Amino acid sequence: MPQANLQFLNVEPDDEETYRLLLRRGGFKEAELARQLADDPHHEDAPLDPRAISHRLTELGLATATPGGLLAPASPAKAVEGLVERQVGRLRHKLEEEVIRSGVVDSLLAEHEKSMDCDGGPDTSTSTGQTQHIEGMSAVRAVIDELTYFTRTENLTTSPTGILSQESIAHARLMDSRILRRGVHMRTILASPALDDPATMSYMRELTSKGAQIRISYAPIERLIICDRAAALTPIDPAHTSKGAILTRDPGLVAALVSLFERMWQTAHHLPVSDDGEVEAAEFASDFERQLLRQLYTAEKDEIGARKLGIAVRTYRKHVASVMHRLGATNRFQAALLAHERGWI
Repeated sequence: MPQANLQFLNVEPDDEETYRLLLRRGGFKEAELARQLADDPHHEDAPLDPRAISHRLTELGLATATPGGLLAPASPAKAVEGLVERQVGRLRHKLEEEVIRSGVVDSLLAEHEKSMDCDGGPDTSTSTGQTQHIEGMSAVRAVIDELTYFTRTENLTTSPTGILSQESIAHARLMDSRILRRGVHMRTILASPALDDPATMSYMRELTSKGAQIRISYAPIERLIICDRAAALTPIDPAHTSKGAILTRDPGLVAALVSLFERMWQTAHHLPVSDDGEVEAAEFASDFERQLLRQLYTAEKDEIGARKLGIAVRTYRKHVASVMHRLGATNRFQAALLAHERGWI
């Protein structure tokens, strides 16, 4: 039986042979790569640039480079799964672009609207000019799916409760991944209870790793979804979002809601540092961070600083760790000095 290969998953033969070598040898230093390839009977024409082939293997998910400089093979199941996901992602992107180009969705929607007009079907929305009232959560989710499908430049969202259920995360992951994969600029503001919900924070950090920008608000925020600054969705009743939503494409109303989002964004705060040191990069200090740094100067205890800022001690300490990480400080005294040097306080 001939040996199966990975060419159908868009892996070049030389890269596959190197991966198979890693699997046989268990990994080795990048500096040894050229010699190992030259000595391997399965790989007659070894590449001259081991760094380049190491980079290709890690990009393909076939290997990982450890902090100690060891190039180790990924497990076959995980490697193949990743290659399949890459191919599926490429195909999905190609098909989505073709759908947009063809206008087939608009054509189908037109047929659906004709059916509603002729048959008096159970329409869940009422329309007045450029504004629609969407009733019921299932209908709202359908509208969100449609809006995000066609989003091409920017997606702005808020979460006034801050906490996302597992069901909400599962539903959002497909849409969020789809728009981030297309290079859409995503910004999201969550209420501060998100900081104490592990599932929500884990998902937010997943989004930031894919390019999304996330901020936390300690002030009340309004529920908004804005796509490409051309369409906006707000709840019919903010206190009972299950009743439905208002969709508007009116340029004046959308512009006003974008301005509202920008004001909320400016007063929100960067995502605190995680346990593994991951944090959103920024070159400036927010008003909240300046207040926090002043407390490091004056407050003798965290409890006092947290009380003056109106937040929980646990949250206060998370933000202290975050700002220290951004400053590259090893202790609070050094953080205050570095902040002063940067003009943050």
